[in-house]
Amino acid sequence: MKPIIIRPTQTADVPLLPAIERAAAQAFLVLPEQAWLAEGDVISEEEHRQFLSTGKSVIALEGTVPVGFLLAERLDNALYIAELSVAQHAQNQGIGRQLIHFLAERARDEGYPALTLTTFKRVPWNAPFYARLGFENIEETQLTPGLRQKLENEAAHGLQRETRCAMRKIL
Repeated sequence: MKPIIIRPTQTADVPLLPAIERAAAQAFLVLPEQAWLAEGDVISEEEHRQFLSTGKSVIALEGTVPVGFLLAERLDNALYIAELSVAQHAQNQGIGRQLIHFLAERARDEGYPALTLTTFKRVPWNAPFYARLGFENIEETQLTPGLRQKLENEAAHGLQRETRCAMRKIL
């Protein structure tokens, strides 16, 4: 295995990112209720360029080959993880953990008090993974307006609300 390099995404990386997300989604094929996600929509190159323009896109390279990425945005006074994808062949090697650590350090340096995200409650590589990294579930009554809206938008796009949760990691 070549060393993993985590760095800010560059313009030349953008065309490669949708394929990484598609490869990452193949992990859902083992879960009948979520298998449709393996063929679902991925983030467009245009959307990736928007994250790139805000400086909130990070890529993981195995040697020189992109194998993962993380996208974030400001939401309710926190840095919200909009997407974390690691190509299926590169999963379970700590790459997602490295991407989050890199983002957490940058967020801390930029003065953000927390990282937030929305994810599946019971998918092993979702909420349980984030919990191992120090994220905690946010109770429904404690949801910020932005996180509540993210969950509502996800439900409108076919993700069953009862299967989803919001999480926070204090920095």
